[in-house]
Amino acid sequence: MILAADRLEAQIAGGLSPIYLISGDEPLLSAEAADLVRARARSMDYSERTVMTVERGFDWAELAAAGGAMSLFAEKRLIELRIPTGKPGIPGGKALVSFAASPPPDALLLILTPRLDKRVLSSAWAKAVDAAGIIVQVWPPDRSRLPVWISGRLRSMGLQPEAGVAELIADRVEGNLLAADQEIRKLALLLGKGKAGQEDVARAVSDSARYDVFDLVEALGTGDLGRGHRILSGLEAEGVEPTLVLWAVIRELRALAAVTWAMSQGRDERQAMSAAGIWARRQPAARAAIHRHGREGLLGLIGQAGSVDRVIKGSVPGRPWQVLADLATAVAGGIGVSRRGAA
Repeated sequence: MILAADRLEAQIAGGLSPIYLISGDEPLLSAEAADLVRARARSMDYSERTVMTVERGFDWAELAAAGGAMSLFAEKRLIELRIPTGKPGIPGGKALVSFAASPPPDALLLILTPRLDKRVLSSAWAKAVDAAGIIVQVWPPDRSRLPVWISGRLRSMGLQPEAGVAELIADRVEGNLLAADQEIRKLALLLGKGKAGQEDVARAVSDSARYDVFDLVEALGTGDLGRGHRILSGLEAEGVEPTLVLWAVIRELRALAAVTWAMSQGRDERQAMSAAGIWARRQPAARAAIHRHGREGLLGLIGQAGSVDRVIKGSVPGRPWQVLADLATAVAGGIGVSRRGAA
């Protein structure tokens, strides 16, 4: 069974499956999901714990040995298998298929991996784990759901956030849930239980946002100019190369233009987006950008991106981050000078 992380607590309350695979790239949520399984295992008398990390030269026979080993005191065992690459290889795949085919009755296998793509999830070993146990997919909350997530965390710590508090924290910690959790815990220590106002939070919460170029593309697609410029400033501060930022924007503009062309030829919007590599999660932002600009507008933006490229490469004078900000303003549909003022 494949399960979203927010449903894991309810699932384990009814008992443990013999195998859990926790897959995700968000460290905080992945760690908390694993902790839920460990805590439930302890409550069910899984008192021994063996940790294995799959590295170069790892002997997969150790997994079978751990599963088949008899404890001196007949205690139940938690076997924690960490696969940093998410790819066990052929020997590991066979070992996992074998384990899943006949899980030991007194052992629980907890597998930890980064996010697994569809190709890996369709492999024989992943299907065997799916059939015998639970695959937990960990997805961080996107920007639209982040304030709700933060508000829930604040309330769990005994704080009652005033209107706008969760949004304020979200702006400062977006893309960095570990920082969000640390800031919420710090607020609980500073303020104690009770009301948390915007002024209190503004003084206490550090600016810990961490973005990537795809966050920028999403913000510009939805027309959120303020967020787009915050992300752009963050990328510059983190030392991201302007070339990478421009690549992400041009890639999206070309995909959107391809969608408009396919639709002009009578193709269904959803099929056109899938063909252009715009999957379901990105489609709302893509749809908003297409509605805002149309095909001719998108082609014009691609032309403007070409001018930005020449500035970045030094072919024409200009400041790379300034012209990127101007392009971001145009893509988001903003009017007037950019965050940095006139060039």
